[in-house]
Amino acid sequence: MESIEPSEKPVITKGIDHFFFNFYNILKFIGRFFVEAFRPPYEIREFIRQCYYIGNKSLLLITLTGFITGLVFTKQSRPSLAEFGATSWLPSLISIAVLRALAPLVTALICAGKVGSSIGAELASMKVTEQIDAMEVSAINPFKYLVVTRIMATTVCLPILMFYNGIVAMFGSFVDIHLNEQTSLTTFFQNGFQNISFLDFTSSLIKATVYGFTVGIVSCYQGYHATQGTQGVGKAANVSVVISMFLIFIEEVIIVQVINALR
Repeated sequence: MESIEPSEKPVITKGIDHFFFNFYNILKFIGRFFVEAFRPPYEIREFIRQCYYIGNKSLLLITLTGFITGLVFTKQSRPSLAEFGATSWLPSLISIAVLRALAPLVTALICAGKVGSSIGAELASMKVTEQIDAMEVSAINPFKYLVVTRIMATTVCLPILMFYNGIVAMFGSFVDIHLNEQTSLTTFFQNGFQNISFLDFTSSLIKATVYGFTVGIVSCYQGYHATQGTQGVGKAANVSVVISMFLIFIEEVIIVQVINALR
């Protein structure tokens, strides 16, 4: 019977060690972000540039997605309500669905795919070409300049994009309802928002903020710790999207459970 060398470990043990090692590095990365975020000097210009970049890069896609989401969801909901003669409930149903669930989730998934992959690839390319090391030699704090500004930009911009997505989705719903029931815009929004509470707005804002922070942390971590040369750039972009979306769905379930317990 062959003996196992002390330096050799079973595959399961290596996997567990790798998991906890990565988990420790992520916690350390998050902790460093909070330390650097509140320590001067502040990279205001880079933060504003990243906010403009994120908003400009996502605005067209979010506009199209939001309008189509509101339009299609209204068309799908009409037959069910029409069976009970309750098509007048459509504005209220759409507004609740959009504000509570669709707008935060759709916006987060779009930003994860569009912005997250871009940040991961950009930082990874800077890492493998040693541009980040050059910044450290030049007495520039690359973590504050590259990571902190991007995470703060995603955290701030995603709630703004979420509310914009919700408004566009409501207009998409209004187009379908107006064409079928000739409902005016004023009546549509009065009926739509009469059942919306402060808790609905707050929960959506919390969701969007958490999702934005998640996209920023994951994409920056993957890009900042990229390896394997140019191959690592594509890997960082891909992993940023996959992990961000996975965490967003988990956070969605947790936040919904907490909000429902408060209602």
